[in-house]
Amino acid sequence: MMKAKVKINYYLSLAAALLIITAFQTSLTAQDLVILHTNDTHSNIEPAASGRNAGLGGFQRRANYIQKVRSEHKNVLLLDAGDYNQGTPYFTLFKGFAEIELYNAMKYDAVCLGNHEFDNGQQQLAERLKKAEYPTLCANYDFSDTPLKGMIKPYTIIKKGGKKIGIIGVLIDLRGYVAETSRTNLVYRNPVPIVNELAKMLRDKKGCDLVIVLSHIGFDDGSEDNPSDTELAKLTSNVDMIIGGHSHTFLEKPVVMKNREGKDVIVCQTGAAGVYVGRMDINF
Repeated sequence: MMKAKVKINYYLSLAAALLIITAFQTSLTAQDLVILHTNDTHSNIEPAASGRNAGLGGFQRRANYIQKVRSEHKNVLLLDAGDYNQGTPYFTLFKGFAEIELYNAMKYDAVCLGNHEFDNGQQQLAERLKKAEYPTLCANYDFSDTPLKGMIKPYTIIKKGGKKIGIIGVLIDLRGYVAETSRTNLVYRNPVPIVNELAKMLRDKKGCDLVIVLSHIGFDDGSEDNPSDTELAKLTSNVDMIIGGHSHTFLEKPVVMKNREGKDVIVCQTGAAGVYVGRMDINF
């Protein structure tokens, strides 16, 4: 388990006309890690046109903020927790390829699958993922008899500032969310035992300093076979944080859960539609 003395510091910054959630900020040194994370963008490439979030969000503002953080800090990890597709005419017109190209341009380090990535079927998803310059993660599905075979990784390891970060992807049971024709031969598995196995391996065998679950299973409305983030946190070991999506939960403050060994697990999620970018500044 990561041993990092941290101070919780939250703020909403409008400096870049994009709301930013900052959690667990510390005084920074050259060896610190800044994690930026997004979820459930739903093809909102442009800022919101109306409503309470009018003028906020949009990929250009997100990219500007990411560039600013990278100019200030050497070790920045950029993650997305799925459902970057579907929700605006951009997805209808460009079939999800625009989002892939823009994520490439922003240089995402890893992305987990969301259910809406399957909306146009597995074959088209496979064609889109061929364009991705970042790993797409999902550990709790068997893709071996699908067009996605060999294209999805269960985990990835990224080195930043001499530290090894292991990242595991998990996805909700697609039944009830995705048409049967779009999930043919996909085999869902409960993420709890899989996360336990992979997190232990990443910690003990791969020597990871930090283990993250990049999750698209929802914050707190799960079941025994289809657990939520809060349940996953309580039922696993060796996980430091869960960066979530799917439920569109806006957590102004990350929730700190206790894992099955009584150790802290940070759970966070940043709402939906690309209005918020989450940030965690970590001092090892």
